[in-house]
Amino acid sequence: MEELPLAHILNVARATLDEKYRARETALAHGRALTRTCANAIRAMHRGEFGEARIALNGARSETARIADALSAHPDLFFAGYVQDAHKELAEAENLFALMRHEPLPTPQSLRIETAAFLNGLAEAASEGRRFALDRLRRGDVTRASAMLEAMDEILSALTTLDYPDAVTGGLRRTCDALRAVVERTRGDVTMAALQERLLQAIPTNGTPLPLPKLTTDNE
Repeated sequence: MEELPLAHILNVARATLDEKYRARETALAHGRALTRTCANAIRAMHRGEFGEARIALNGARSETARIADALSAHPDLFFAGYVQDAHKELAEAENLFALMRHEPLPTPQSLRIETAAFLNGLAEAASEGRRFALDRLRRGDVTRASAMLEAMDEILSALTTLDYPDAVTGGLRRTCDALRAVVERTRGDVTMAALQERLLQAIPTNGTPLPLPKLTTDNE
């Protein structure tokens, strides 16, 4: 069998790498657009503009599809860090939207992203829920703040059952460690607000003291 000349081998390699490079640059551009769009969606959610947030999230899903199309011939690039980071942003935004709207959570399949990116995004959405809880507390809405805290705690408890190496989960253990600290700070804020609310309810009315409602604890 006649060996191919080195020049021919390099020409074929160059053509292959040029194609891969163009696909990478296209995916990078769509990944940056995806990240920006998700950030805009989250800002809209915190303003209470959920219609605008949904429009932005739909745009983010379109960017995700464009990334998949750009990398369809190069599946190895699909698992590159910049792609998975962008997918994590989508998972965070979509899960936060569901948490704030009391809607069912999305799935990795519905978002067309990998499981590890989805789980890390879910954990970060739970962390972002702290901002929602604090906003509700500032408005005196302890009930909704408590509901968000409960959801955050449930997500943390579920994610910590996934005991796999970081190489498999994309560093989920570290993400959960950060979430745990956020949950505990939020628990303290919500508990203090609930106590203050109950103390206010116990202020005497027309000279007659009201009984102080009993506070429940985590052990009850």
